[in-house]
Order: sequence, then C-alpha cells, then structure tokens
Amino acid sequence: MSSAFPEIYLVRHGETEWSLSGRHTGRSDIPLTSNGEEAARKIADRLAGLSFSAVWSSPSERARKTCALAGFGSGAVIKDDLAEWDYGAYEGITTKAILADRPGWQLFRDGCPKGEFAADVGDRADAVIGGLRQTAGTILIFSSSHFLRVLAARWLGLPPEDGARFVLDTASISVLGYEHDLTEPVIRRWNQR
Repeated sequence: MSSAFPEIYLVRHGETEWSLSGRHTGRSDIPLTSNGEEAARKIADRLAGLSFSAVWSSPSERARKTCALAGFGSGAVIKDDLAEWDYGAYEGITTKAILADRPGWQLFRDGCPKGEFAADVGDRADAVIGGLRQTAGTILIFSSSHFLRVLAARWLGLPPEDGARFVLDTASISVLGYEHDLTEPVIRRWNQR
C-alpha cells in the first residue's frame, strides 16, 4: 500500500555473530556474518523501484556495511543519533546472563549500568524524528534493533519504554508514515523479511 505522504523506511542491519548468539551489541563494531552480508545484498531487490530523498545510517560498521551492500552506501549520511542503545556494563552479555545476576531485569524498563536508559535513547530518537519531519520526501534509515524500536514508539507518540512491544529481525524492513494527514503518524509495515 503506497501513501501520498512521506514514508520512512527502517532497515535493521544484517546478522552478526553477536546478534545470532543474543549478545547485546551496542557500541562494539561486530562485523556481519556471511549470512548477514547475503541478506544485506538482498535488501537492494526488496527496495527496487523506490527512490529516497535521503539515506541515513548509524555510525556502526554493521549498519554502514548493510547500507553499502544494499547499494545505498555512496549517498548515505552518518547520523550519530542513530547509534544503537549504549549497553554500558551489559555490552557483549546475553539477557540470560544478565538475568542470572539481576533477576527480573528488563532493558526497556531498567536500562543499563554505565550505559543508557530508555529515556536517553528516546531523546536521540526524538532528535532523529525532528530531522525526519524537516526533510521532504521518503527517507531510508539503517540502524539497529533496540534503537529502531524506540524510534517507532516515539514516532507514534508513545514513551520510549514502549519500544519493548516491537520486535525486529536482522535485515528486516519496516515503514513509518502517516494515515490521513501529517498529524497522524502510523506504522505502515513492520518487521518484513
């Protein structure tokens, strides 16, 4: 379903060893696996026929490589606010391991020691949304799961903690947009693989 209003295409980076094993990957630069590279190349076919007024990428190597392999690297603008959640002391650790030391922990509710909390990520998402609303046309964004989930929540006017309600697979495509007019932000498509 196409829209007469601008749309924002969100692409989660391809698979990495850490995304495969469930390790929290915030600021570490973990390369794409061969499967992640292949999935990134296939994004080009999935976006064929679309034109974008801007392409933005997280500064992470995994997002930039996904962007490049999908055929959009030459025109991409790196935006620091698109970086994944800073997991601080939980960087590289699985949720299962965190729960062994901190039963009941939930990322979106409790945040990370020496890292970010949902409100911090929400502030960055709000800055990105401000830029999106000032840029005419359809925009393509490459980033990471937890940041994009918070971005979707904030797009809808929900608290950043509600990003917990959205799930994103690697190399998935989602689309934010509007319904009847620019005062009605919606999710047009989510987690398409």
